Amino acid sequence: MRSRFLALAGLLAAAPLVAADDPSGGVSEARLKADVERLVAFGTRHTLSEQDNPTRGIGAAVDWGAATFRAISADCGNCLEVVLPERMIEGNRIPAPVRLRNAVAIQRGTERPNEVVIIQGHIDSRVSDVMDFTSDAPGANDDASGAALAIEAARVLSKQKFPTTIVYALLSGEEQGLYGGRLMADYAAEQGWTVKAVLNNDIVGNSCGSDGYCDPDHVRVFSEGPRADLSDAVRAAQRRDGGENDSPGRNLSRFVADLAGKREGGLAVRQIWRTDRMGRGGDQIPFLEKGYPAIRFSVAVEDYDHQHQDLRTEGGKVFGDTVDEMDFAYLARVTQLNVATAGSLARAPMSPAPKAEAAVRNDTLIRWNGVQGARTYSIVGRRTDEPYWSRDVGIVSYETPSPALPQTPIEQRVHEFVVPLRGDDWIFGVQACAAGGVCSPVASAVPGGAFVPLPKPEGDKP
Repeated sequence: MRSRFLALAGLLAAAPLVAADDPSGGVSEARLKADVERLVAFGTRHTLSEQDNPTRGIGAAVDWGAATFRAISADCGNCLEVVLPERMIEGNRIPAPVRLRNAVAIQRGTERPNEVVIIQGHIDSRVSDVMDFTSDAPGANDDASGAALAIEAARVLSKQKFPTTIVYALLSGEEQGLYGGRLMADYAAEQGWTVKAVLNNDIVGNSCGSDGYCDPDHVRVFSEGPRADLSDAVRAAQRRDGGENDSPGRNLSRFVADLAGKREGGLAVRQIWRTDRMGRGGDQIPFLEKGYPAIRFSVAVEDYDHQHQDLRTEGGKVFGDTVDEMDFAYLARVTQLNVATAGSLARAPMSPAPKAEAAVRNDTLIRWNGVQGARTYSIVGRRTDEPYWSRDVGIVSYETPSPALPQTPIEQRVHEFVVPLRGDDWIFGVQACAAGGVCSPVASAVPGGAFVPLPKPEGDKP
């Protein structure tokens, strides 16, 4: 079927709508500080540290995280399912087999529980020597800040119900090689989840860098360019038809930046268009490798004197990742943005999977299948050399006039739009909007633009 035009270029801004009942005002700076201090009090949370000491080491920290999630669940009528995925690991930076556990809380959606948004931070810590598992490693900013953020998000968001699922995760093993992130990505795949977005928070609690420069008004959001799961065929199609700047992660980053721009008094997003910082990585990467949309939140400027450092003083300079070097007002603002983002994503439908046909024609045909929970779809565009969805292009919406459609499964309803613009000169995308007006991130109508893992080439191992 072909959708009916309601509006065309230049009428509306191409940006996601913010839910009227934004829950982020419930974020508590005091609670964040208390949770960071509690995590620091475990002495070290190194992945190779003690597993069975009730007061020190990674085992006690993970147990505390799970117990905290259970307490939050009790306050919301047991609305959270708390699980502890685990495996034995050995490999780089893991010289002998060690038990790896994540603490995870699952808030099931009321309508489409298989659609999942994940908010996560890693709970483990380290000092200068990544293999030193006995020295005190407070890890206040890296990454008790991200773990506390995930816990606070659970406290706030669990007070509301959402049509789709939100997962709150505390990951182990990040400093040893993203082991907890890989465990969590594997767990998501094993559950058969449709992962809408992963919001990874790593080093989100300071506003001044080691060079003395301070920026309390921005947060960096990192997103990959070409997808990590590209096959040779899709990579070749992108070289021909475009898509290098239109991965799901890149459009998720645009979504967060647009949402942040609508929030008064909140942080502005500085989009960093690379997977992570130069030569470094985070727990969003294992999700990207599986084809799940994932981004990383991190501070605007890093303080390297108080990150991955032994506790010491040299030449009058103090080193170490301690609580007193953090900015908890800043951490609260990053948490608010995460909560607002997750709330919007959990209310929105899944992003569509559009395709564009524009060869040897003066217009562009956009085609996509319907998605659960969508009442309207908006088509947006930008010129190929523009970084953001342009307000000058506008939105094309549709209504479904055909009485036969209710008998057809939503996923089998094929929607078409003809945009009177030459596809050679434009990139187009589609976002799905729920009845309440909250919209999904835009999915680009390019090879690899869909918010789902790409099919594996024949012969590849699963």
